[in-house]
Formats: sequence, C-alpha cells, structure tokens
Amino acid sequence: MVMNWKRSNIVYFLVDDMGYGDVSCLNPAGKIQTRNFDRLAREGMVFTDAHSSSAVCSPSRYSLLTGRYNWRSRLQKGIVGLYGDALITEDRVTVPKLLHDNGYHTACLGKWHLGMSWDFQVTEDVLPGKEKKPCTAYDTPKPTQQQLELWKDLFSRPVRGGPLVAGFDYYFGVDVPNWPPYCYIENDRTVGIPSEWLPSRLLGDNLAGPQGPAMPYWHFEQFLPTFAEKADHYIRERAQSREPFFLYLPMTSPHTPLSVNKPWIGKSGLNNLYADLVLETDDVFGRVLDSLKRYGVEENTLVIFASDNGCAHYIGMAQMKEQGHDPSAGYRGSKSDAWDGGHRIPCIARWPGVIQPGSSCNRLVCLTDLMATCADMLGISLPENAGEDSISMMPLFREESMTADMRETAVHHSIAGKFAIRSGKWKLVLCPGSGGWTKNDAEAVREGLPLVQLYDMERDPGEMVNLCDIYPDQVKSMVALLKKQVENGRSTPGEKLNNDVPVDIWKEDEYQHDT
Repeated sequence: MVMNWKRSNIVYFLVDDMGYGDVSCLNPAGKIQTRNFDRLAREGMVFTDAHSSSAVCSPSRYSLLTGRYNWRSRLQKGIVGLYGDALITEDRVTVPKLLHDNGYHTACLGKWHLGMSWDFQVTEDVLPGKEKKPCTAYDTPKPTQQQLELWKDLFSRPVRGGPLVAGFDYYFGVDVPNWPPYCYIENDRTVGIPSEWLPSRLLGDNLAGPQGPAMPYWHFEQFLPTFAEKADHYIRERAQSREPFFLYLPMTSPHTPLSVNKPWIGKSGLNNLYADLVLETDDVFGRVLDSLKRYGVEENTLVIFASDNGCAHYIGMAQMKEQGHDPSAGYRGSKSDAWDGGHRIPCIARWPGVIQPGSSCNRLVCLTDLMATCADMLGISLPENAGEDSISMMPLFREESMTADMRETAVHHSIAGKFAIRSGKWKLVLCPGSGGWTKNDAEAVREGLPLVQLYDMERDPGEMVNLCDIYPDQVKSMVALLKKQVENGRSTPGEKLNNDVPVDIWKEDEYQHDT
C-alpha cells in the first residue's frame, strides 16, 4: 500500500476526441491496437461506464478542472470561441489551486481551450474574414508592415486569463491547435512573436480552421514530440524535489489537425490519419509512463488516462466502420451528441499499492470527479462552493464501492446545450434527436419523433428503443431529478448554490415541449 497518499504525485493524461472504441482493451473487435493504454489497463483499473460532462471540448475541460458541470457556467452551448475570454473565473476553486494550496507543484502541458482573455480587440488584422482567406493552397498572403508592428505589440502582452490564473504554476502549450495564434504559449506569454500568416496549405482538410498569425515554419507534426519532451523534462525536474506534483497533460490529439509524424503514417492499417494519430498518441503516453519509471516516481504516482468526449464523425468515422473499426464501440452517436457515443469515454487509472492491477469497475464515473478524488487523497473537505458535482473515486480505486456512497446519477450535455441524465440503469434525453450533429433535433421534430427519449441502458446500451411512452412516470421522475440538480446549483450534498446564469433544460426557444 502507498503509505502516504498525501504525497502521491498525479499525472492526468487527457486525449482529445478519442472514442471509447479507439482503445483496444475496451474494444476487442476494434482494429487499432493501443499497447500503452492497454499496458495501463493491465497495471491498473479500467472504468467501463465513464463519461465526460459534455460531448465537446471546452465544457468538458471546465468540468474536469472545477468539479462542476459546465452548464452551470456562462457557456450554455458550443465551445469557447476564437481568442475567447477565460471560462474559469478567478475566484473559482480548481484542481490545481486545491493541490497547490496543499503543497503540490502544478503544471499543464498541452491544449488549453478554456479561454486566455487576450489583451486586445479581435479585428481582421488577427482574424481575417472569409473574403481575405487565400483561395489556393499556395496563395498565402504576406502580412503588411503595419500588421507586423501590430502583432509585435499585441503578442508581447501577457494574457489576462489562462492556466496560471486557473491555478497552474507552469504552463506550456497551445490555446487551440487548429486556431490562431499559431504559436506556443509559455506561462502567460507567447513563445516568440508570430510574423507571418499560416501557410494556406495548412488550412482546411482536417488541418487548421481559420487563417491567422503564425510563427515561421509552423507545422502541426511538432506537437506530440514537443509535449513528450516537455513532460520528460518536467518529471525529471520534479523527481529531484521533495514536493509532490500534479501534471495535467491535455493532448492536442487525435483531434484535428490530423498531422501525423512519418513513422506513424499508415501504421493503423485503416488508411486513416486519425487512426494513425491515435497510435502516435498512445506512443507519447508510453513515453510519459517510461519517464515516470526512469526517474523513480512510478510507484508513488496516480496516473489517469481519459478523453474529453467521443470521436468526431468528420475524421472518416464511416470509412473506419466499413473496415470493422467503430470508434464508438457500438454506442450510438459520436462527438457533439447527447447519446452515449458523444460522452462515454475511455478511462483507466493506475496507482501502485492502491489500485489492484488488472481490475475493472462498472460503476458510473464522470470527469468532474477528479476534484473530490484529490480532496479525498489529501484528507481534506472541499469548500461548500467547490466541486459541486464531484464525487471521489477513491472508494472505487480501493474497491470499497459496495459500502460507499457513490455516483448514482450523471448529467450529460450536447454541443447544442441539450440535456440528458443517467440515473441507475435509466437514461433520459431531453430532445428528439441527438442534440448534436448525428441527428438534427429540428429535423427530428418534423419527423414526428417524441420530444424526449428514455432508455434502459442495461438492456439497450445502444439507445435504440425509446421507452418514454411505456414509462411516463419514469420520465417525470427523471425530469424532476434534473430540475432539482439544476435549481440546487449542485448535485452533491450541501448548501444550495447559484448557477452563473439561468439554465433552461428544454431550450424552448428551439421547439416546444409538452412534458
């Protein structure tokens, strides 16, 4: 057993847009072999009913770092936009703040996408409109001298939000990998000053989104090797300190840009760059595990691997299914959806001396649970206004779930802000479609589909048989449960709190309901 949990290091490896079925130990029928994620499963515990709080990026990251459902914040649908303001408010208790205040050094290496609150007004000089985008792959405009001088001024300023404000002692990474500015950020400043527009050959085709300022010779293949090297350096440095550390590694992959380093191109055998990028991501994770062992901290480190949401359909999901690989592993839908394919995620944890190697847990868990788990590790109580939707996973790690109060419900949120809630075996979806890209809700209304969906997840994990007409009392009970969790400002015991903005569980501005 680990003798002093309070001194255990924590490494949280968060991948981006990786489906439940993309990890081979979770999907034996799949075609992608993730040997390092599988290694973690052999050495730790696999969670087969793990979920992100949202089916898209920014809101899931908010929930992970705050222990609070994302829809309690101002972000009621979608993601944090280009050059967006910080979603995490300065007064909010976060996982890194909690750990820092209890003797941990905290670092974040990778993708942020929670808003940096850049200290400038967004104009066409930093985000050109469509009419200013180049028309061909080789027609990259040159910045004017006036733009270069402006960029020098704007990108010399520190960001006003970001990881340091959220509680990290050190940060290195990118805000959003496929959005400008195309440069690294270290702590609260860009690493260098962008001095050219991103080459047009890197726009579109599952690479970059909008045009924007970039560092010279910028390329997306550099991300994973750079983050692996930074992680190795950080672990080596912290291993020499008596201070425990929290290393948050939110990878840019296998989310777009689908830029794969040469050794990994074609390795999946699926003729799909996303699948190849999954393998390269798995390799980087293996390098992190090797670093923990190399520097002598493996035995005293809790390692958690998870994804922020399900796989995105636009990376060639249909073509992979034709070849026998389903990133959603049979669960309905994909990224963006209120159906399980949007938010059921791979989640594996290893903690030598605490977690039994080769174990599995089928209890319901959520990304929000990191906050309460850390507090439990530290032997402290959370403030009343922190971790409102977080439940400790420590009893699960120690396989004490039969006697402990554990998570019985989880609230899910789609890209369009549509709600779903799990309670035991039941799942209620408050929209007629997927709430996302798979099945448009307005179209579902026109087709006459019911405005709510009720599924028995034990008998029907694929969410194919809507039981709302057969069990109307169950529908009403779960609507009341969701309303209570919304109105209380929390889903855990404690004093009633306020959400940041009013929360509409029905989104009545889009269509009417009769429940």
